[in-house]
Amino acid sequence: MIHKILLAYDGSESAKHAFDFSVDMAKRYDAALHVLAVVQPPDFAEEVEGEAVIENSRRHYEKVMRTLKSKLAQEPITSETGVVVGHAADKILRYAAQHGVDHIVVGHRGRSLFNSLLLGSVSRQIIAHAPCPVTVVRRSA
Repeated sequence: MIHKILLAYDGSESAKHAFDFSVDMAKRYDAALHVLAVVQPPDFAEEVEGEAVIENSRRHYEKVMRTLKSKLAQEPITSETGVVVGHAADKILRYAAQHGVDHIVVGHRGRSLFNSLLLGSVSRQIIAHAPCPVTVVRRSA
């Protein structure tokens, strides 16, 4: 049975579709919905530069989460939102383990095959290491 759903949210079009999917799933299963955004530090930056990028990204995602929170308040489900800093797949998997999540939902980014193979993808890493089922939601055509 599904009691807790975690949506990894990055603001992309596929994440917006994944949000709708997750809300519907939470209503169907009478489950709590956790929405998590992860601010990824830049790979190469001076310390001061990196801190500024992280802080700007954190403010951006906190604003996005306020918008989602107001949408969630209109739904008949229990919900929680959060913003964390770090490597996306790692933070999502840790959150799922720490909060006893039963199902993870992520949006599909739609990278080219070359970039996906070269860089890997967050959704691929989550699928490979998640302690529970994972649904990847693609953008509507």
